[in-house]
Amino acid sequence: MRLEDVIFVLARPSEPGNTGAVCRAVKNMCLRRLRIAASELPTTPADTEKLLSRAVHAAEIWEGAEHFDSLQAALADCAVSVGTSRRRGRRRKSSTLTPRELAAFLKDKNGKAAIVFGNERTGLNGEELELCNMASHIPVNPEFPSINLSHAVQIYAYELYQTLEQPCRAVPGQWVPMAAGEIDTLVKNTTRSLASIGFYKHPGREEQERFLRDLMARAGLSLSEGRYLSNIIAKAGRLGI
Repeated sequence: MRLEDVIFVLARPSEPGNTGAVCRAVKNMCLRRLRIAASELPTTPADTEKLLSRAVHAAEIWEGAEHFDSLQAALADCAVSVGTSRRRGRRRKSSTLTPRELAAFLKDKNGKAAIVFGNERTGLNGEELELCNMASHIPVNPEFPSINLSHAVQIYAYELYQTLEQPCRAVPGQWVPMAAGEIDTLVKNTTRSLASIGFYKHPGREEQERFLRDLMARAGLSLSEGRYLSNIIAKAGRLGI
């Protein structure tokens, strides 16, 4: 499944600010699709302004949202629909997945998947959850289990983004360990510097290279850290000549 196959569905949303924050959470994780089912949102200019102000730079998510009169209609074309709920009981699903487990489950599926969230105050009711094929919950403190709607959406969006579409390039400042080829180059430069000051008067260079290669791989050095270490050793070699 691809990110563009995932649809966030809000059933009976009633708080403009929360809906705007949902738009922002969705766009944060490169998701685009939002559906509103049986909306209870007020439509005064002030409420619309509040929604868009909370969306910040994600107004296009709201502007592109699809609106349906019922949750059933909003889910009609989806292969999988997942109701989010912390409640259990009669008329509710017998098993449930965490957001991370759900993302792993969807990874190898095809078709559209709807992640359904209920009203901010009451969540999904029994009838709404029955329309869904599966249930999912966020593990939380049992003494304080209620999560803000936009926060819940952000958690699911993050897990789906991490599983379905890893970033194609590193974020500036993000730690990324050296690849095997980069480690080999660092090891060769290191032993070359040591050899220049007569360190290898006896056999053992190849064994030391294997040791350094394994050690550096386990240490998980970033490329910048590896280059810094290589420069230190090279400078030490020049001072020893």
